[in-house]
Amino acid sequence: MAKTDTAEQSRSRRERILDAAFHTFSTKGYRDTVVDDIAGAAETSKGGIYFHFPTKEAIFRELMITTADKLVGKVERAVALETEPVARAEAAIRAVLATFAGHRTMARLLFLDTIGAGRVFQTEVNALHERFARLIQGYLDEAVASGAIPPHDTRITSIAWFGAINEVVGRWLLADQAGKLEDAYPPLRAALLRSAGVPEKRVGPMPMPQPGVEFPETKR
Repeated sequence: MAKTDTAEQSRSRRERILDAAFHTFSTKGYRDTVVDDIAGAAETSKGGIYFHFPTKEAIFRELMITTADKLVGKVERAVALETEPVARAEAAIRAVLATFAGHRTMARLLFLDTIGAGRVFQTEVNALHERFARLIQGYLDEAVASGAIPPHDTRITSIAWFGAINEVVGRWLLADQAGKLEDAYPPLRAALLRSAGVPEKRVGPMPMPQPGVEFPETKR
């Protein structure tokens, strides 16, 4: 029983450290965060941090993985509600934008703080990009197999889709006065579906932009 209690306490402390690190990185950025900041936010000692994570980099890597897991889970749950192949691809796009729109800190962690972390995280970032591209490719392959879209290189298309989503979210995060991320969905959906060969009738008319919802230009 004592061993079980000790293991549970250790697990709980580790989760508390990750939660504290998530908020600290999101507030101060990767470069400006030090382990002492995370220890203070987690209400533990610096030694307590190092017991679970040998470096700040290790904490950040773990957060990248767990954050990506949460996003993939949300996408898969949204896609599972659809049965038609193109609708499943649409649901994936919509779920990503909706998730980031409601969790800006999650978006910053995956899209901006990885830039500030430098080359040390390039392998991990590439792996995350590959994971999402493969997820998209799977939905496109289903659409090809069902005859909903013509056969084509779904691998290249999936990479292009992820790149477009990445750019839209990144610009939203960097905008001085960002609009609603969800407002990017209709034009982004239309552009991506057309790029995959979805028939124009299925894509539908492009909605007219409404005043006040356009994306502002960002200053990089």
